[in-house]
Amino acid sequence: MKSVCVYCGANFNGDENIMKAIEQLAYTLVDQGIELVYGGGSVGVMGLIADEILRLGGTVKGVIPKFLMDKEVGHKGITHMFITENMHERKQKMADLSDAFIILPGGFGTMEEFFEVLTWLQLGLHAKPIGVLNVNGFYDPLFMQMDIMVQQRFLKQANKDLVFNEADAAILISKMQNFSATPDEVWFRDRNLT
Repeated sequence: MKSVCVYCGANFNGDENIMKAIEQLAYTLVDQGIELVYGGGSVGVMGLIADEILRLGGTVKGVIPKFLMDKEVGHKGITHMFITENMHERKQKMADLSDAFIILPGGFGTMEEFFEVLTWLQLGLHAKPIGVLNVNGFYDPLFMQMDIMVQQRFLKQANKDLVFNEADAAILISKMQNFSATPDEVWFRDRNLT
């Protein structure tokens, strides 16, 4: 992995646990020479992870649509900023620039980005690892919902298992480094999940 896309919130609630996780993730990425790719913002968790990577001497690539850059939420001090026409181009560019994806706490946008790249992985459109940095149990209810999806036969356990769920950034990165995925071709032929 040479670059990791981090999906996270444009807000920050002041939680010290989240700040510690950001610091640990930033240290782990920079220590291993992994570039950060993110949404280009200067605010919220987005701004904090970018600032911490830069403080440690790492490389930060931001991708932001023009309408958000114009509202002056774009980070002015990162290594490289890509400006796109719209949100769709932004997400595609972020995915193209990245070898892996990590999800930090966030809201609707973070969830949408997470499930899009996870769906792409399930369909075999990419083979990049996806990890959730589950800070202080933030995403426990989401993984419980995935368990319900498996129990109710709307999701295969093998596809749920495509996502790494860890509270420690170093362990998460280590597991992601050793990831390999083979698309489940049966999914295309047989919709029966029993």
